[in-house]
Amino acid sequence: MAKTIKEKVLEDLIISRKISKSELEFAKEIQYNKGISLDKALIDQGLIQEEELLSLLVQELNVPFVNLSKYKIDPALKEIIPQKVAYQYRIVPLSVLGNVMTIAVSDPLNVFVVDDLKNITGKQIDIVMSLEKEIVKAMENYYGLQSTATVTEVSQDIQKDIASDAFEIVMEGEVPEHMASVIDESEKAPIIRMVNLVIEEAIRQRASDIHIEPAMDVVRVRYRIDGALREILEIPKENQNAVIVRIKIMSRLDITANQVPQDGRFKLKISHKEIDFRVSLLPTTFGQKVVMRVLDKRNLSSGLSGLGLNERSLAILREGIHKPFGMILVTGPTGSGKSTTLYSIINELNTVDRNIITIEDPVEYLIEGLTQIQTRSEIGLTFAEGLRAVLRQSPDVVMVGEIRDNETADIAIKASLTGQIVLSTLHTNDAAGALTRLVDMGVEPFLVGSSLILVTAQRLCRKVCPQCKEPVAIDENTLKRLKYDLAPKVVFYHGKGCDLCHQTGYFGRTSITEILEIDDNIRYMLLSGDSSDKIKEYALKKKGMTTLWADAMDKCVSGIISLEEVLRVTTSD
Repeated sequence: MAKTIKEKVLEDLIISRKISKSELEFAKEIQYNKGISLDKALIDQGLIQEEELLSLLVQELNVPFVNLSKYKIDPALKEIIPQKVAYQYRIVPLSVLGNVMTIAVSDPLNVFVVDDLKNITGKQIDIVMSLEKEIVKAMENYYGLQSTATVTEVSQDIQKDIASDAFEIVMEGEVPEHMASVIDESEKAPIIRMVNLVIEEAIRQRASDIHIEPAMDVVRVRYRIDGALREILEIPKENQNAVIVRIKIMSRLDITANQVPQDGRFKLKISHKEIDFRVSLLPTTFGQKVVMRVLDKRNLSSGLSGLGLNERSLAILREGIHKPFGMILVTGPTGSGKSTTLYSIINELNTVDRNIITIEDPVEYLIEGLTQIQTRSEIGLTFAEGLRAVLRQSPDVVMVGEIRDNETADIAIKASLTGQIVLSTLHTNDAAGALTRLVDMGVEPFLVGSSLILVTAQRLCRKVCPQCKEPVAIDENTLKRLKYDLAPKVVFYHGKGCDLCHQTGYFGRTSITEILEIDDNIRYMLLSGDSSDKIKEYALKKKGMTTLWADAMDKCVSGIISLEEVLRVTTSD
């Protein structure tokens, strides 16, 4: 297989002993962790100088090198390449001769810049090379400081590996005349690149959601990373409609429906991996707000062992899901990882000899081997009606997205008593609360006790960043209030903040979990009308259940999460 230009350059650097193979591997690790290009990782770590890399690229590509500090730029070029475009693409215009414009770039291998500028200027583009720091200085001297962030500032060297044909665009019916210009604008290369850059940068930064929020003068883009929203960039207001139409086309939504909420989905191939996106549009005062949920099936590949359960809880859960029938409930507030847990269980049960059917609102992960149903209340396909139909399909495992009412709860519980494993979620604060919640919904206590195998309650906690992790002192008064048996000289950790974690001190998330096994004594307590507090007390004293607080503290003293995160997510028992 032919080598790429960059591979040849890196090989030359190794042969000339500018960098060793071990240094190259270290740079690749930095590249992966920080989501930057390999050449930038090499430069940032001081393994090579930018001048050395450019010198080799000049030789390999036969592209001229220009010292911008000694170059005078014609002010008239601002009319062809305005400030916003120059900052977006990190280029400096140098001259125009006839229909050919010459620009200075720091990355001559970025062919997309040339293609986009051809469309913007209508001219042929010639490139020369210069140092990135000189290009930045020249832009500031020529145009002045940039007023707002751009997509390219956030991601200066994104790999261009989103497959544009990873989804099929289908438009049905006539397009209204007043929308034609917006559609034309949405299909221009700069808009497509802008949307693609926003999506790929979100994946690079491990975002779970992308929020595109119209304001009065700009369009704000925020990513939810490790459970917290971060403002990333602003899109010019004039591009708002084109960006939203582009996303609608990708999601096969009605581009003319601007006053009603819409839901859709699309799939992209990124680095040879398929990632699903669930799209929600909501009409607001300043236009339609878009939220794209990133659904990366790679997150499910680690199975139950990747959920962060301790050994005892993992063994209890595995034993429970392999029972011949019964119900398993996953509880917790919105955003606590319930869906991930359910899909991880489904993945473990997903074999050719099982008929697995899910009823969801909406369907999140599309998994091969499952029969997945999207509820549609407007036509009467509710959880309850869907569940009735599913039970006539002879399922072995049924997943109900959420138990919201008495009818769904009653059907699901009766199904679990007639030979199926039923998986579902419920909104309660702890595991024991799920039992009394079902009774409060009108389900007979004997049915609840007979059907349930176990209930798991969970939360998601941010993990301490491994790169900037350091010990932290905790005052004595706080330690006394913890109600936890601390070992002598226990060390607590926090993250001081670094580039890897964007100065937050946190990188990635893990779950804290409590699992309540249902036994005969708990069934008797249910029939006797005992409260959830009494059931929890019994599970703690007689069955040794690990509570959410205890699991969080175990992870804290192990250095996985900070004490601040423990106190944020849960309370002492």
